[in-house]
Amino acid sequence: MQRIIVDPPATAGTGAAESGVFDSPRARLDFYRHEIHFESSLLSNRTNAYLSAQSFLVIAYASSMANVNASWGHLFTLVVPTLLALLGMVSSMHAWPGIRASYEIICHWQFKQRQLLASEPAMGQAYDDSPLFSDWENSKKGYHVSLLFSLRTPWIFSAFWLMLGGFSLWAQLR
Repeated sequence: MQRIIVDPPATAGTGAAESGVFDSPRARLDFYRHEIHFESSLLSNRTNAYLSAQSFLVIAYASSMANVNASWGHLFTLVVPTLLALLGMVSSMHAWPGIRASYEIICHWQFKQRQLLASEPAMGQAYDDSPLFSDWENSKKGYHVSLLFSLRTPWIFSAFWLMLGGFSLWAQLR
């Protein structure tokens, strides 16, 4: 008969604080900073992928608007640019939740970091009398301003695609 060897069951008294996950405020701060860095990288990757996709759509839109074929160019420039504009709007709507989720997670970890630094004044002192983090870096406004580009990009491209779709319909139907 075969036996499966498993870890012994955890007792009721082994919580995160007792198991030594954060044995010091510095370890907790390092954890928060790591999570902020990870989510910031994820947000950057999502924004870069979104911008790359949008740039290819813009190139395809411009190329399709330049079609001057006499036999089918009018129908092509009516349908294809409008569909590309619609695709751009749909991709913007699908990119928004992921970008917003990363932003909210970054806000959560920044809040936890601010609370830790406020509750542990000695943590802010490095090896000298200068604070570890400046007031600007530790304030909500500081990191929020740095994330605005990623937050605004899907909305800007949505408006851009709405204008381009309207323009392509107007240019072909007038």
